[in-house]
Amino acid sequence: MTEHIQFSAEKDALVLLDQRYLPTREEWFDCKNTDDIVEALVVMVVRGAPAIGVTAAYGCYLAAREVAGRDDWKKALEVNLDKIEKARPTAVNLRWAVREMRRIWQEAGDVSLDDLCSTWLERAKVIHVDDIRMCEDIGRFGGALIDDGDTVMTHCNAGALATAGYGTALGVIRGAVDQGKKVQVIANETRPFLQGARLTAYELHRDGIPVKVACDNACALLMKKGLVQKVVVGADRITANGDAVNKIGTYGVALLAREFGIPFYVAAPVYTIDPETPTGDDVPIEDRTPREVTHVGDTRITPEGVEVFNFAFDPTPNELIAGIITEKGVLRPPYSEAIKKLFS
Repeated sequence: MTEHIQFSAEKDALVLLDQRYLPTREEWFDCKNTDDIVEALVVMVVRGAPAIGVTAAYGCYLAAREVAGRDDWKKALEVNLDKIEKARPTAVNLRWAVREMRRIWQEAGDVSLDDLCSTWLERAKVIHVDDIRMCEDIGRFGGALIDDGDTVMTHCNAGALATAGYGTALGVIRGAVDQGKKVQVIANETRPFLQGARLTAYELHRDGIPVKVACDNACALLMKKGLVQKVVVGADRITANGDAVNKIGTYGVALLAREFGIPFYVAAPVYTIDPETPTGDDVPIEDRTPREVTHVGDTRITPEGVEVFNFAFDPTPNELIAGIITEKGVLRPPYSEAIKKLFS
């Protein structure tokens, strides 16, 4: 599944499958300028750290095209890049993509806007293709950790839809299937945006991989019954000490996995690792609109005037993680040393 992120040369636009409407219908969202990219990121037309990074890379190109013909194009472009970089605070891939484009601009020196646009578009296409390759490598390394007959629990959606294709956590599952293993999946519904129920179940069912959806609060019972052999999740940011920041509720799943002796793995490309941030507690946690909690569609489910918590992520401490699966192999504790060696 790679068609959900497409660059259209004809439209000169990034065309995204609008994940807000899955699985009941497939609609497309055209991004032609900075505001479109920011909207797509903020309202979660596209979500998942690697997919956010790919989208941001194309967004930098569109931001540059948008300032064509302006005498102050450099200043205007800086403003646009800042808007993209700040669209969502937690996923480090977003910041990485914008910084990568800034690096290219800086190294190009006194470059024309047309040449910069051309260079950025080609770099975005490389990032796009590389992300799929990295996920396939993650799947190869991670698939080896899954035993034939395992039932794997996952939280949120870290599949093809959260990347350019193949997926991170679901890439591990696909990798195991590609290695000839019979694997089943329990997809936690992942409230309040229901990425597990809507998106993980959608893409696994589409691929013919057996999947059952579970309420978030069923995890303990399912594990106690022996119905879960492994847990594999993705990450929006992994800090220098190996803490993994993922969709809200992941921390609780990790605690339960430890209680029941179930290996808990995190799957993510190396560029999701942020060696500049010491621990998960240092990561800014996005606080999203209350409406995602107070409403299901247009129907209010909480009393008018009652406040809610809607933190989008939580940090899982490194001591709960059995391994961090990357495209370069599986990192093992002590993570601070493994990550330092990875970046040395």
